[in-house]
Amino acid sequence: MRLLSLTALVVFGLDQLSKWFVVQYLDLINRGVIEVAPPFLRLTMAWNRGINFGLFANDANTTRWVLIGVAVVICGVVLYWMRGEQNRYALFSGGLLFGGAAGNVIDRIIYGAVADFLNMSCCGIDNPFAFNIADCAIFLGAVGLVIFASDGDKSRQTKA
Repeated sequence: MRLLSLTALVVFGLDQLSKWFVVQYLDLINRGVIEVAPPFLRLTMAWNRGINFGLFANDANTTRWVLIGVAVVICGVVLYWMRGEQNRYALFSGGLLFGGAAGNVIDRIIYGAVADFLNMSCCGIDNPFAFNIADCAIFLGAVGLVIFASDGDKSRQTKA
């Protein structure tokens, strides 16, 4: 569990630091867009009040608190699932998911929405969506848990 906790703390810290740096220090909140390496990377300010790609953002205040609750429950389930887990890749994946979810929860509490700012396009495809470090960590953590986490049957693990 130490690896999970450390990973979650690092992801949470990097996510919050990157959001502060880009939104506040680089003043993306007022500038809107900063071209970094066009068209591959631009910083684009986007406030996500819903879930992925802004889905379910119509009743923003209700959605905000429902999504905070869902994220807290998911974090609790991940912690419960990971207790006794020995696979370090599963623990690392759980930490990615937990840290990313915590970063987005803090955004929803402080700003009322998640601060998204990374926008990447390539090969003539103009991507209209923005994301953040927490989103990447949540995605990678979920995939890692599917691949590496045990199914909860500890008797099979001890026989192996």
